[in-house]
Amino acid sequence: MKMILTGNEGIARGAYEAGVVIASGYPGTPSTEILESIGKRYPEIRADWAPNEKVALEEVCGSAIGGVRSMCTMKHVGLNVAADPLFTIAYEGVNAGLVIVVADEPGMPSSQNEQDNRYYAKHAKVALVEPADSQECIDYMKEAFEISEKFDTVVILRLTTRVSHSKSLVEFKDRIEAPYKEYEKNIQKYIMVPANSRPKHLEMETERIPAMREYSNNTSLNRIEYNDKKIGVITNGMAYNHARSVFGENASYLKVGFSYPLPDKLFKEFSENVDTLYIIEENEPYMEEFAKAMGIECIGKEIFPICGELNPQIIQDAVYGKTEDLKTPKESEQDIPNRPPSLCPGCPHRGIFYEISKYKDSIVSTSDIGCYTLGMAPPLSIGDTVICMGAGFSAGIGFERAFKA
Repeated sequence: MKMILTGNEGIARGAYEAGVVIASGYPGTPSTEILESIGKRYPEIRADWAPNEKVALEEVCGSAIGGVRSMCTMKHVGLNVAADPLFTIAYEGVNAGLVIVVADEPGMPSSQNEQDNRYYAKHAKVALVEPADSQECIDYMKEAFEISEKFDTVVILRLTTRVSHSKSLVEFKDRIEAPYKEYEKNIQKYIMVPANSRPKHLEMETERIPAMREYSNNTSLNRIEYNDKKIGVITNGMAYNHARSVFGENASYLKVGFSYPLPDKLFKEFSENVDTLYIIEENEPYMEEFAKAMGIECIGKEIFPICGELNPQIIQDAVYGKTEDLKTPKESEQDIPNRPPSLCPGCPHRGIFYEISKYKDSIVSTSDIGCYTLGMAPPLSIGDTVICMGAGFSAGIGFERAFKA
């Protein structure tokens, strides 16, 4: 059966088809609809919201080690919260497959930063996959569990806002009932005291990562598309779709879907077969740094922006200079009223903010990320600082102590 799904709905479908049993997460745009979709459509999967991303990851670490395929979801800044268990489970490995779905936000439509979480995979030394459309969200999700179990590793599946929220045609397949993997007690594998951590780290460096790199060079997730070889493009995710819109068949492509470890042999082969090589990626020069470290001549952030989202117009202007506008949708010339985000009707925060607003000229109000930030807008205009989730209380203590010093 064929359907049109968002990327987030595709992730949920991929989890179902992969035989996932346990799913947990913490809501945050652009990832929220993944767990919502699982909860509404796939009763075979037990899905629940956790109090934060750390707890979500810890829960599914337990269920994966316990023997069933498991996943958790979060937005990009949530991986900061979940970093503690991430770096330990990276050493321990898994039993049944374990996938962390992380949605990054180039351009920050609803976030406080646009951190590039590809570096988390490199830092923790766990596998990383990046789909570019809704069908790939299904397919890569299923492959991610195979990778996880094959290499005994956590897999990070990285989305971006446009992949999460854009829609494309997908094809449904049947659910795979993944076999239960018997849990066996193994202190050396699952308790990371120094005596166990040292050999696990060595094993990771000498066995797991080289094996994953070999896979990266041979998997269909990383593919070369040769067309005209005057221009070559190494790209990933939504940037691949934008690059295809600009160059079409007038360029060759290395589409990277398995992003850690990156495929060194494919990078070298592709670079040797094109005249001019561009590396087109949103935000940080993750692939560009890898290529240049190998001595590959390429053009990247010298012309492409490091901040914000890419689109076909930005890519065309960067490569060819400002020539003509692409045939993209234009903004309406109608005078449409501005509709900024606002607190939902009946939100209990509204009354609290109203009371605080009576004293706003004589106090400092330390706020939090999330709906609380909506209090900063008129007419309430409450909130002098925002740092991160939960920081309102601790920052307030800091202010009090500073004022009393």
